[in-house]
Amino acid sequence: MIIAFEDSGLIKSLAHGNGFGHIAIMLTKSINRFYKKAEAVRDEDAQGWRIHLDGRPVKSPSKAEFVLPAERLAHEIAAEWDAQGEKVLPTTMPIMQLAATAIDRVRPHRFAVIAELTGFGRSDLLCYRASFPDDLVRQQAEAWQPLLDWARHELGISLKVTEGVMPITQEDEALLRIQDEIEALDDYHLTALHTLTTVSGSVIIGLATLRGRISAEEAFEVSQLDESYSIEHWGADAEAVARRERHRAELLAAGRYLDLIGQR
Repeated sequence: MIIAFEDSGLIKSLAHGNGFGHIAIMLTKSINRFYKKAEAVRDEDAQGWRIHLDGRPVKSPSKAEFVLPAERLAHEIAAEWDAQGEKVLPTTMPIMQLAATAIDRVRPHRFAVIAELTGFGRSDLLCYRASFPDDLVRQQAEAWQPLLDWARHELGISLKVTEGVMPITQEDEALLRIQDEIEALDDYHLTALHTLTTVSGSVIIGLATLRGRISAEEAFEVSQLDESYSIEHWGADAEAVARRERHRAELLAAGRYLDLIGQR
């Protein structure tokens, strides 16, 4: 049974409210630095790693236990805390943000997150191609079709391709396979996939990055193909450039986060 994402009001609030939509910036206000030392500490009882600030364990923004699954992840987050100056700036701590998102947002709302990401299979960026000009048509085919072929051969996900913006109906079997892939993920990998998918506009790009088929930098380049073509031929305004840089930073942060927790 495919999750009925269309009818879920929760998905919309998660996707567009405070907490979801690309990287989840759960902490936005800077605070004065109140600690001298940050370190990663193994917690055998919790079977994970904690971040200690002057010997005291950090909790998540929602006050949940902040227990991390991987040593490298914990050390990276401790380094983010250590790198802060007189002010603690959450926007300079992308790995902390992703880990906190996994604990505070993804874990309690797994159903909604899985439903939202499965829904990307209905309108995946890679499935909607230009009919002209010829060089853009060629670039899309060269960059996008190999990822769709990979998804079909490696994951059993066969998505149809169309030209223009008219909606195409994908087979239920393909959507079920997407859902199966997503449901198998733990909360931390699901968080990475959410960022990769929502920023790129493609669950196939997200899964390909998650599985190591492409890098996060390649995910950015592939997902920005249309925009890159437009900039090359007609130029870019400041807003478009800022948006591209923000998307690139979010995808690279998700890629680094994946390296730390281990690709699937």
